[in-house]
Amino acid sequence: MSYFYANQPYYYPQPYEPFYRDSQMMMPPLVPSGAVVTPAGGNVVTAQPQFEESYIENILRLNRGKVGTFYMTYENNSQWNAKIFRGRIEAAGRDHIVISDPATNQRFLLLMLNLDYVTFDEPISYEYPFHGQIVTPESPI
Repeated sequence: MSYFYANQPYYYPQPYEPFYRDSQMMMPPLVPSGAVVTPAGGNVVTAQPQFEESYIENILRLNRGKVGTFYMTYENNSQWNAKIFRGRIEAAGRDHIVISDPATNQRFLLLMLNLDYVTFDEPISYEYPFHGQIVTPESPI
């Protein structure tokens, strides 16, 4: 259906056919993340390669046993805004680091949220020597 507006044809949009068939909405097939969808609508599931990624906690895990200096910032703290910890890396998780002071053997649980940066007095391990395996607490140092 068309009308003229200022001597220009104007077409009103026509309603689309509903996307319903037998009163059920047509849904695309569920496809796992990373899978390939075939033209027929099926999917080919491929195994996701599992490898260690370059996140801070993974780098710290690769350097377990080494002594580092951890520079931390604590916002809205009336006693101290920043604090420095020095210790041997025992463990690292997504949100925390466990270090021990070699002199006193006192252990500290530090939150990644407060971590600014870390320095080491020796070279650090950054390459992932585990050939595609996930680094776990049981992985060799």
